[in-house]
Amino acid sequence: MSDRIWLKSYPEGVPADLPPLPYPSLVALMEESFRKYADRPAYSFMGKELTFGETDRLSRAFAAYLQGLGLVQGDRVAIMMPNVPQYPVVVAAILRAGYVVVNVNPLYTARELEHQLKDSGSKAIVIIENFAATLEKCIAATPVKHVVLCTMGDRLGLLKGALVNFVVRKVKKLVPPFSLPGAVRFNDAIAQGERGSLRQPDIKPDDVAVLQYTGGTTGVSKGAVLLHRNVISNVLQSEAWNDPVMKKVPAGQQSTGVCALPLYHIFAFTVGMMLSMRTGGKLILIPNPRDLPAVLKELSKHTFHSFPAVNTLFNGLANHPDFNKVNWGNLKVSVGGGMAVQGAVAEKWLKQTGCPICEGYGLSETSPSASCNPVTNTQFTGTIGVPLPSTYMKIIDDEGRDVPQGQPGEIAIKGPQVMAGYWQRPDETAKVMTPDGWFKSGDIGIMDEKGYFRIVDRKKDMILVSGFNVYPNEIEDVVAKLPGVLECACVGVADEKTGEAVKLVIVKKDPALSEEQVRAYCKENLTGYKQPKVVEFRTELPKTPVGKILRRELRDKK
Repeated sequence: MSDRIWLKSYPEGVPADLPPLPYPSLVALMEESFRKYADRPAYSFMGKELTFGETDRLSRAFAAYLQGLGLVQGDRVAIMMPNVPQYPVVVAAILRAGYVVVNVNPLYTARELEHQLKDSGSKAIVIIENFAATLEKCIAATPVKHVVLCTMGDRLGLLKGALVNFVVRKVKKLVPPFSLPGAVRFNDAIAQGERGSLRQPDIKPDDVAVLQYTGGTTGVSKGAVLLHRNVISNVLQSEAWNDPVMKKVPAGQQSTGVCALPLYHIFAFTVGMMLSMRTGGKLILIPNPRDLPAVLKELSKHTFHSFPAVNTLFNGLANHPDFNKVNWGNLKVSVGGGMAVQGAVAEKWLKQTGCPICEGYGLSETSPSASCNPVTNTQFTGTIGVPLPSTYMKIIDDEGRDVPQGQPGEIAIKGPQVMAGYWQRPDETAKVMTPDGWFKSGDIGIMDEKGYFRIVDRKKDMILVSGFNVYPNEIEDVVAKLPGVLECACVGVADEKTGEAVKLVIVKKDPALSEEQVRAYCKENLTGYKQPKVVEFRTELPKTPVGKILRRELRDKK
């Protein structure tokens, strides 16, 4: 596809293609920023700032600590934490030591965590103590040999840190009892690492940087293999894309971004943490975006310029009574991703902040950004925008042939940010990657005459809850193991708050099975956004003549 008709829609100054990558690895990118911006604040958390220089020092010490455990280059290290300052420090350390980052959703149940640790072969995990009880339940079945425990107050200084930890543990009771013999406290690991020294591994562009887990059509979570060059490319694409408005940040003001999306999610990882590392920006870390009053209280203390978020967060904030206590006047770019942005939300956001939501599109498999609306747009387009620099997108049919413009088909993506494949799953990789390097997204879209893409449906039965993928097969596999269930099926239903929600339909084997039992079981085995919002009992499920459950019929019969 040589005629990139979308280039005509590019804002002035945005290149059609990236120049050759200036870094051999993410480590080189980060170390350049550590040198250039040493005295600048890199992260703000609960009123305390961490500079680029301190991030450099702490990550160097933690990297030396990890190397001292006897791990070898290419080993995987898992991170299971909310947005706390230790997160970026640990990411930098893992990469500097020559290892691979495995991002883990901190709200995972023991079943979900066990799968990811086993599948990735993680030898070590850095976890916040709030979730240590979950790890205790499954660690024996995983390859994990080393555990580092963090607390909310680790980097807040002695007095404030002790106070915060006391509130978290004793007042809010957010740390269930756990026993992890041999676990090392984060600050102790740093102290140990400071006594050692860091060996500089030779890291190449094609080395693995991140395993980003995503659901599969099979319902089994798979690791998208993101190479150093994939993530670097996406950081530079995002930087070039935002530049037309970010260069309007007044001289003398440090560009500042809000990081309310969880860092384990690839959107926040790349477009939040790594991009602000590259630009020398400050990131305001929000540990719990669901606590809207706390989010707004924190934001009222800052001047900020960029805000990547999902539709639910934009909507929740815009409708909150404290919204106007925040100065939104410096906001230059609001990027909507993870799920469809609703027109009414975009309209309200623009009216209240003066900054339009630019909807983008991407997947874990594309590091994540593949397309975005121009940041200079003032109108909400209802599309996912146009492909980013060096990115090609096309619409194909089931045989892989291009479909005529304006006709629906599967969105296929090619570019330097596209993953190397799924971790140790050549069969699954072959289903989504064509021999000539196109990634088949599973989303059905249309391209218009200007090169803007619009999503019209999903090829897969995936459910999108507040920007998180939920795969019906996984829920069905879990629920089918509940005694009393004969068979079950799960579909997505429209939900005003989360876009879609999970609806679970069950045929009982045991007439005594109750909705309460089902919900309690789901809570034990599935993280919050995967739990069914609607539980329905029926005498039978609609099926094809060969016995395949017709999910579409369940969806249509609300």
